[in-house]
Parts: sequence; structure tokens; C-alpha cells
Amino acid sequence: MVFKIAKLPGDGIGPEIIDQAVKVLNAIGEKYNQKFEFEFGLVGAIAIDEVGNPYPEETHNLCMNSDAVLFGAIGDSKYDNNPKSKVRPEQGLLEMRKRLQLYANIRPVRTFKTLINKSPLRSELVEGADFIVIRELTGGIYYGELRGRTEDGTKAFDTNVYSRSEIVRVTKLAFEFSAKRRRKLTAIDKANVLATSRLWRETIQEMEKDYPDIEVEHMLVDNAAMQIIQWPKKFDVLITENMFGDILSDEASVITGSMGLIPSASIGIHTSVFEPIHGSYPQAAGKDIANPLATVLSAAMLLESFNLNNEAIKVHEAVNASLKEGIVTEDIDKEKPVSTSKLGDWLAEWIVNKS
Repeated sequence: MVFKIAKLPGDGIGPEIIDQAVKVLNAIGEKYNQKFEFEFGLVGAIAIDEVGNPYPEETHNLCMNSDAVLFGAIGDSKYDNNPKSKVRPEQGLLEMRKRLQLYANIRPVRTFKTLINKSPLRSELVEGADFIVIRELTGGIYYGELRGRTEDGTKAFDTNVYSRSEIVRVTKLAFEFSAKRRRKLTAIDKANVLATSRLWRETIQEMEKDYPDIEVEHMLVDNAAMQIIQWPKKFDVLITENMFGDILSDEASVITGSMGLIPSASIGIHTSVFEPIHGSYPQAAGKDIANPLATVLSAAMLLESFNLNNEAIKVHEAVNASLKEGIVTEDIDKEKPVSTSKLGDWLAEWIVNKS
């Protein structure tokens, strides 16, 4: 079978890490007689530099006509350091999410035995931690239409807006994930302060009766931020709004010992996007030192979306083998690191040659 994949490397280390995921997918194709066709598209700062638009129409059409999108990272320091810039790389990501209707971001947080000592938390707290953060992706304060500053520049405002239908859509997905796992859902909000959070809590409480076998806990976001660090193993599936999910999933990612190990999938009405959660890390761009494993694991989630479950398992096995044998980049082992490209080569060879 032929799968069409839009390849959007983006900025910084994006091209390097995407190249390794492509190697892995091609190895999977060779091993399991599948075919992946990749077509390149511009996005982010490089798209601004080349065509003046962080999400060009050509890229959108490519995404719409593909079976999935493999996405790297966006961001460039020349825009980060210029708060007055009217066109920014991040606008391309938000536009892609909006136009593809990427309504839910799935971020699994799973510890690896060989990296327990890399976690900033004690090993007994994090060993065995395995949960998923499901973040609503197209609403909330990031998309509020009323935003700006007063004429004198001394005040600024952003609006946080949610509809019941947006909440129902993503929460239904969270219940479905819970049903396949440990049947526990933690709904995170700030209902003691925010009207949007009260709508979130009210809507999820109404939905609970349709899922009687799922244990639902409602938790304020500040308490959740604390408990993720104190008791990460207590969580199974977390559901929350856009900005809270953005912050909490980044916090949770360090539990594993490296942000370079956290994949994600953004589920869309049209085409879904698979990407690592880390940024473009421009300081490492072109140095062949970036960790590609989060991108490779995102490719495994891409395979799962095609119901290629055995193929996805093989990718996970290859990643576990590389960690066990110490074939890792410098963020994990500064004494004996391998390069980004050599790690990709090793993973591809392992997939093809291991039974």
C-alpha cells in the first residue's frame, strides 16, 4: 500500500530530525512491504524568508492531499528577539492547526528504564510513569479574536473563548483513549476563577454518564501542575484546554529525562500531523547533534494512525534497543554520543535486520 506523507521539516534542527524519521519509515517500508511517498513543504521562518508567508497555500494544499503530515519544528531567534515583528513563524503553526482543524494534541509521557537516572525526579517517583496529555488545540486564548493593546501601549488584552461543541469533540476522544487504557480520566481546568473553565467542567460532567466505566477526576490546573511532579504515576489520561495543555505537557516531558523523547500527534478533521514536542533549537542547527528520537516516535504514532500496529511496535523496539545499547545523542550521553544522522542510520539498519 502507498501512503502519501507531507514532509514539513521547518526551521532549526527540523530538517535533521525529519531526515532520521524518513530513514526509519523507509526501513519499515522495506521490512513490511509498505511504501511511503514523501513530498516537501515550506513552513515557519524558512517559509517567511522564501515566500513571505509562514504557512503558504502550496503547503496547505499539500497537507490536504496527503494521508499524514510529518512535521519538524518552527522558530528562529531573529523573530523571537523581535517582539514587534508582524509576521512570525508560530503564526504558520497556528494557521495550519486552524485550517486542517487539528482539534486535539496527543502527547504520551512514558519513562524509559535506561534513562530513569536522567530524570530530575527521584527514580521511585517516575519509574513506570505512563500517561497521556490530551490538549484541545483550536480554541482558547491562542485563538481569541479580540486581542491587542491600547493606543498608549500601556495595556494589552487577549480573549479566551470556548464553545461547548469544541469541548465535547476533544473530550470524546479523551474518553475513548481512557477506555483503551486504565479507565481513568483527569479533567483539568481553573473553574474556581474562569468562566471558560466552568463551561469545560460542566460539559465534561454532563458527558460522564455516557461513560460509566471511566473514573473521572476534576482538578484545578495549579494543583495538577504540582501533582504531575509529586505523583506522576497516578495519572492515566489528562484532558485540558489549549494553554493549560501546552504548559502541562511541557512540564510533564522532563519526567522522562529528555524532551527529545516525547512525540505527539495532532488529530485533525482533514489530515493529522505528527511531530516532536520540542522546539527548533536553532543553536544546534546544522551541527548533527540533535536528538531525533521524539520525531522517530512521532513516526510510530503516524504508523498507528494507519493501523500499522506491528510496524509501530517495531519502531518502539528499535528506539528501546538504541537506548539500551547506548546509541544516543549528546543530550543523553555527553561522553560517548553518536550524531543525529548516525543514530538514524542505526535505527533503520536495526529495523531491517532484526527479526
